[in-house]
Amino acid sequence: MTVQAKTIALVGKLNATGVTESMAELANFLDQAGHTVLFEAETAQHMQLQAYACVTAPEIGKYADAAIVVGGDGTMLGIARQLAPYKVPLIGINQGRLGFITDIPLDRMLPVIAEMLEGKYVSEQRSLLQAIVVRDGNQIFSGMAFNDIVVSRGAGSGMVELRVDVDAHFMYNQRSDGLIVSTPTGSTAYALSAGGPLLHPSLRGIVMVPIAPHALSNRPIVLPDSSEIVIEIAAGRDISVNFDMQSFASLLHRDRIIVKRSAHTVTFLHPRGWNYYDTLREKLHWNEYPSVAGALN
Repeated sequence: MTVQAKTIALVGKLNATGVTESMAELANFLDQAGHTVLFEAETAQHMQLQAYACVTAPEIGKYADAAIVVGGDGTMLGIARQLAPYKVPLIGINQGRLGFITDIPLDRMLPVIAEMLEGKYVSEQRSLLQAIVVRDGNQIFSGMAFNDIVVSRGAGSGMVELRVDVDAHFMYNQRSDGLIVSTPTGSTAYALSAGGPLLHPSLRGIVMVPIAPHALSNRPIVLPDSSEIVIEIAAGRDISVNFDMQSFASLLHRDRIIVKRSAHTVTFLHPRGWNYYDTLREKLHWNEYPSVAGALN
């Protein structure tokens, strides 16, 4: 795929310091280069940028050849879920903290974007998860996740007890603070903090990671992404399920969360020369070594 993007949508992190100036600079650069610039409606409303057309996510899907996201990974997660059905390629400029999936440095924004719009980029696809919540045989909630789907207890309550079935086979009953079901992309997020493995984003797998399990034998496991995972609430109080920590549903005993790989994927465009191992090394500080003097002290 070569992006000869004539129409480009811009999405920004709301209320972030300096993001309005960055967005205005980027929009002006693209406009002068002959591109049609669209602003995602909520972005435009918060930043009071009125010189460009404002569009909804479905309209971005209909009209835009690519979308550029200025912000952090949370901003990218939110718009990626909305645009996944429309196959709009996404480019991320990091004005957040970590930047696992918004990987263009802000201070190199314009020259890198210019090169990418000339076709000098690396393209990759990422998978998503889809889940429904079923109560008394009826679907009460549906959501999509780019990073993870997390079933967890409330802050003031005790452990939850979950029954987990995979492909109609009973796997285990688990007492814990909760359970993370993660994509390969999400393996560097909450799943990593809870002790899960790193998965290369090209792998076709789903990670399940228990959160502080009562039995230490409950370990993370990687399943085929063709799996259907059913999580049933057996016991506990104040339990909820969240999708990328951005949408939530409260759960009751005997509710079932049915998780599958989504039919949609997201296409990321990275600067020329990008690779996943460079990202891991930089973001996880694998390139930092203790000094000899420090090691001897």
